[in-house]
Amino acid sequence: MSIKVVLVGQGLVATHFAVGVERIKRGEVEPYGVPLAKYKLPYRIEDIEIVGSFDVDEAKVGKTLYDVAKEAVGDILPVPDTLKNIVVKRGIHLDSLRGLPFRAKGLEDELGSVKAAVEAFADELKKLSPDVVFIAINTEPDKPFNDVAALEKAIESGEGVNASHAYAYATYLYAKDTGRKVTLVNVIPSFIARDDAIVKLFESVDSIVLGDDGATGATPLTADLLEHLAERNRYVLSIAQFNIGGNTDFLSLTIPERNKMKEATKSSIVKDILGYDAPHYIKPTGFLEPLGDKKFVAMHIWWKTFNGLEDELVVNMRINDSPALAGLMVDLARLGKVLQDAGVKGTAYPVNAFFMKDPGPRGAKNMARIRAYYQLLDYLRKLGLEID
Repeated sequence: MSIKVVLVGQGLVATHFAVGVERIKRGEVEPYGVPLAKYKLPYRIEDIEIVGSFDVDEAKVGKTLYDVAKEAVGDILPVPDTLKNIVVKRGIHLDSLRGLPFRAKGLEDELGSVKAAVEAFADELKKLSPDVVFIAINTEPDKPFNDVAALEKAIESGEGVNASHAYAYATYLYAKDTGRKVTLVNVIPSFIARDDAIVKLFESVDSIVLGDDGATGATPLTADLLEHLAERNRYVLSIAQFNIGGNTDFLSLTIPERNKMKEATKSSIVKDILGYDAPHYIKPTGFLEPLGDKKFVAMHIWWKTFNGLEDELVVNMRINDSPALAGLMVDLARLGKVLQDAGVKGTAYPVNAFFMKDPGPRGAKNMARIRAYYQLLDYLRKLGLEID
């Protein structure tokens, strides 16, 4: 019994996921950072089988996942030989790396149109037969379609569609043409699980889309701290939270339209949890290459308490950015298959509410992750799982 997984975007997050899963399978490391690892799910971490990888960076396409991982993390982690069996194939670009210092080429460049690229990617999925497909490409500018006809028109014409939506539509075609259920997991800020068009398409083929934008590091902590203050009826006067990192995703966020996408998903927690929109500055604010993947996080929350007095909280952290998200992906792969088996289709808000910064479906609210965690366990129990 296995869960076949395809990785779209072989950056540091997907690379840590691949290396970490294989090391857990070999008994080399404990599954710390995997939230549901202590619970007995129908699928074990050892059941995860990575069957495909796609990217558009010419420095990665054609190489084995082992070679890519060796170059990316080989100086700090042992890279399992099993990753030599997976070759990184060419994906869909659509300017997803525009403005960044990479030589990029997509299937649309080779085949001459977006539609041809989408169909070619769907054909690749048919060969691999994945149960779960992850979108883990760099943050890119995006907007929701919310209308199936509008999305299909954009795919047909090649205008107004980005890589995330192209991959999502191709994954839908794979499910439609094969009759196989599939779960698409979007861990970047693009509107996928929050796009009515994508959710409707996946529901029509008994499949699932989870997203959007994996919640790691500062954002879940901020959400839980705001819940703590809200429960005690303390009035928040202001919130400042910023992140500085040196990896490729932080580099991409130096481009304003990409930064706006991330800012929107990070800021959505404030009004949803407090019930009012306290003045806030919550955004990724800078790229500093020497920091590498270990980002610097600072947070300041100021509030009114009893008798009109004011209190403050200051937090400083250094967080390994990519492994934090990769650990969530391990559970999302397993839950993606569990939800299929349970007959869930469209999307699953209880899963999104815990794992994502801006949970689908469209209009769904953020909540404190401590609340979302226990609601997720209750949801899994209602699906018939024995969560002890």
